[in-house]
Amino acid sequence: MSSHATTAATAAVTAVKQLLFHPSLTLPLLHCNRHRISSSLLAASSYSCTLSSSTRNRKKLNRKDNSVTSSSRRVLIDSAVKRRTRSDKKFDEDSFRQFGDTGSHIPVMLGEVLEVFDSRKLHTFVDCTLGAAGHSSAIIQAHPEMQSYVGLDCDPVAHEKAKIKIDLIRTTTNSCDSTSNLKTHTFLQNFKNIRSTLSEVDEKLLASGIDGVLMDLGMSSMQVNNANRGFSVLCDGPLDMRMDPQASLTAEDILNSWPVAEIGQILRDYGEENNWLALQKRIVKARLSGGLHSTGELVDLIRSCTSGGKGGRQGWIKTATRVFQALRIAVNDELKTLESSLYDCYRCLAPGGRLAVISFHSLEDRIVKQTFLNIINTDLIDENNNVSSESYDEKEAWVKQMIHGVDGTILTKRPVTPSEDEEKLNVRCRSAKLRVIQRH
Repeated sequence: MSSHATTAATAAVTAVKQLLFHPSLTLPLLHCNRHRISSSLLAASSYSCTLSSSTRNRKKLNRKDNSVTSSSRRVLIDSAVKRRTRSDKKFDEDSFRQFGDTGSHIPVMLGEVLEVFDSRKLHTFVDCTLGAAGHSSAIIQAHPEMQSYVGLDCDPVAHEKAKIKIDLIRTTTNSCDSTSNLKTHTFLQNFKNIRSTLSEVDEKLLASGIDGVLMDLGMSSMQVNNANRGFSVLCDGPLDMRMDPQASLTAEDILNSWPVAEIGQILRDYGEENNWLALQKRIVKARLSGGLHSTGELVDLIRSCTSGGKGGRQGWIKTATRVFQALRIAVNDELKTLESSLYDCYRCLAPGGRLAVISFHSLEDRIVKQTFLNIINTDLIDENNNVSSESYDEKEAWVKQMIHGVDGTILTKRPVTPSEDEEKLNVRCRSAKLRVIQRH
């Protein structure tokens, strides 16, 4: 094969890499497992190696290889593009401003969430992650037929702020519609307690089921921007990271007291950090000189472990973000809580009820995706499960492809991600992924 063919193959790999890691994408299109890269990039690399090896036998090749090169390159790029399902809904900036507070809380993918429940009669609704009640306020206002609303949040600051906003919306709704008898209930609770919370409101809710449930797994700006909470990479504060301030375990406890092997496992599995071993060694060394007691000290340690040639400032920030994510997940036991809570939320749904989940990193999204598949029992049916949106409901254009199961239907075979316009106004939303499941 000529040097031109080899050059073309190299260019194909470069093109796919650029596509997979383009900054406009919601997440790097890498496989979530720490030792594996995306199948598209693997295929490109493998194909390039094959061409390089075949150069030694160039006399045996003919012109067909050039067409194979072009065809393979197109398949790789098309495959990478199809993995992203960006929302094509027109971004409503007025709602964005009305129901959000750009200083402390911005409801992510608000228009898309409203669209999920738009075709449903929501007599009952549960927001498992209240935040500052941006999503809830918009949903209550969009569904005057709502009779019972329940909101949960384990953060007392968020809960208090949300309660005031929900009470205001309820008052407005009831005064505008004399027939409305909306009852709202807000609880300082983790969503893992959804069943007991609903029983506390009214045992009939569990018997009849809930029409709609929302879980927004992201952190609000009012949490990240508060240095005393310990969530921010850029603000010095205590190594706390508790979503529930009443919980006992903190990030400081983990870094200074937990077995070394467990710390390495946290960084590797929860942070998907390749440099976990070097970080683990530095943490052990820091213990000998008094330990780590602030986010600033942890960031300094991370910077000392990050090579200057690996992206400069952005390099250590990305590493720090992964480390902070890992510690936050461990402190709050987020992944185990999420999986069990997804099952509980689905069991609380009425027939035809929907559960919408917004996740913000690959570990969460993988759990949501796999749990949804387990819930609907796709293994028990033999037919092709994928159907087009036209065969479901023409009014719901956001439904592109579904997966039918015995016990339910996944309405998002691929997750919906924010529109370009929303990303421009709220950079923190770019990693968001929305998945929706409906109960039979």
